[in-house]
Amino acid sequence: MSSSHTTVTIPEAISKLEYYCAYQERCEQDVLLKLAATGLPRESFETVVSHLKKENYLNETRFACTFAIGKFNIRKWGRQRISAELSGRGIPSQLIDQALTAIDAKSYRQTFDMLAKKRWSQIKEKDILKRKRKLASYLLYRGWETELVYGMLNSLKA
Repeated sequence: MSSSHTTVTIPEAISKLEYYCAYQERCEQDVLLKLAATGLPRESFETVVSHLKKENYLNETRFACTFAIGKFNIRKWGRQRISAELSGRGIPSQLIDQALTAIDAKSYRQTFDMLAKKRWSQIKEKDILKRKRKLASYLLYRGWETELVYGMLNSLKA
């Protein structure tokens, strides 16, 4: 019962992708991957994408800002990680910069301090240098800037 090549018409693809984009903010790369899975010929992709952009279902600026604020608020990611993730999704650097400025600077610093203190209290390592290294690795992996991380580590008392 498996149809290996079900061809979807352009209006069907548009309808499916309008729902897909209305459900959650998407970037163009997400839409192109979804289109490839529909079986629609590649020549028709631009028609669908331009329709989605014209009808404001697909807006990379809105996606970048929503993504940045969401990953910061929910996952507690730093600007470096957010930037790398957006870049990996094909978002232009000017939109990435715009999205990163949407994150409130005061809130950013408060979140960093809270996350660092919380993690510091969770690390059970006795050796202070190993403990600092573990904290630095954790914060850097989450995308916090090196100057923030090392500035905070230098202020820690044994």
